[in-house]
Amino acid sequence: MKVALVNPRWDFAHSIYFGCREPHFPLELAYAKALLEAQGHEPLLFDGHLFERDPANLSAEVAAFGPALTVIATAPSYLFWRCAPPELRVPRALVEALGGGGGIVIAIGPHGSVTPGATLRKLGVDAVIRGECEEAILACAASGDFAGVPGIAYRERGALRLNGPNQATRFVDVPPLAWSDDWIARHRHHHHRFDTPQLGPGAEVEASRGCPYSCSFCAKLDYRDSYRRRDLDKLLTEIDALIAQGVAYLYFIDEIFLPQRALLEALVERNVVFGIQTRLDLWKPEMIELLGKAGCVSIEAGVESLTEEGREALDKDCRLSTEALTERLLLARRCVPFVQANLIKTGADDPETVTQWRAHLQSHGIWANDPVPLYPYPSSPDYRRLWGEPDDRAWERAHQHYLAQFDAFSDIQEERPLPLSELETSCPAK
Repeated sequence: MKVALVNPRWDFAHSIYFGCREPHFPLELAYAKALLEAQGHEPLLFDGHLFERDPANLSAEVAAFGPALTVIATAPSYLFWRCAPPELRVPRALVEALGGGGGIVIAIGPHGSVTPGATLRKLGVDAVIRGECEEAILACAASGDFAGVPGIAYRERGALRLNGPNQATRFVDVPPLAWSDDWIARHRHHHHRFDTPQLGPGAEVEASRGCPYSCSFCAKLDYRDSYRRRDLDKLLTEIDALIAQGVAYLYFIDEIFLPQRALLEALVERNVVFGIQTRLDLWKPEMIELLGKAGCVSIEAGVESLTEEGREALDKDCRLSTEALTERLLLARRCVPFVQANLIKTGADDPETVTQWRAHLQSHGIWANDPVPLYPYPSSPDYRRLWGEPDDRAWERAHQHYLAQFDAFSDIQEERPLPLSELETSCPAK
């Protein structure tokens, strides 16, 4: 079967989107492509963001391929499923431009995973995949349909059909990904790297999936939840191929990059540098030093709150004091050129204390962000504490709450977000 795997060209104007706006490799679609090829299908990967294709040009390229099945992402790469743009205007524009030129059209992403009915209505697609998508895409191609595939949601005679619970893939044995030279050449961005000018191509890789912790703000309940570690040999084969193609910087998209001595020791021997996101309270000093020797040049470290009470309220399960956390950050900065301490804007922290702590870290070369307002994503425990299980208006409810709660936004956002209804004027109304 011919299968088109499509990442749209993203537009984040007036969105609350907290993620990076540069193109990143759509790993979820690439994994699906590798699995499809192994089973004799004919998949083709399209990236409107990386190749700067607007909906008209992108849809024309997809239609020219002639797929029987088209898969469209509703978030820019697995890296940002936990902080996806709430609005669906971008994938909706692509679906409209496709018309009937994509065969069966299926959406993947956090939106369909948590609010399948609303996502089906807004996008006008044939089905959505709930949860992680690679194996479900393969099953759809194998059957030529979607009605019997686990994790699929679709409408039949006007009624919403859910084929079992959200799905989690095996992940541990996914094959090494292979990117063509033209994709590598276009990927100039080094995600979350600030220590030096970005010279040479960058790339994203994945060493583990999920997280063993359940912080209240983390949107992962419906996808990428349970922790799994990828086969190291396959991961290193993928990394070696990227290095051979000239990739100078890797970013591990893992929800939480946990200490793994075998991986770090293997990276010591390779001519590449990398960035991660993690919790430094889980790293012993000797492993932080090994992390630096392995080539880590960027750490995004979740601290969230400067009080033990605040971290407890966020379900951080952190066993270190603020003073001990600060010492870990200082040690990390001695080993790694760029270290960021993430803070969340809550009522638990005294603003003056935050200001002084940020200044202290910055005097040691560590960037601590202006605390970010908390967005209650529908796949987070915070959402469920406020309103219970998500319904079809979950994204609207979270968005309205966020806009009403905060008069000023973080230094990550350059413009005030618009209401979801204004961002989704192209989506069919309920």
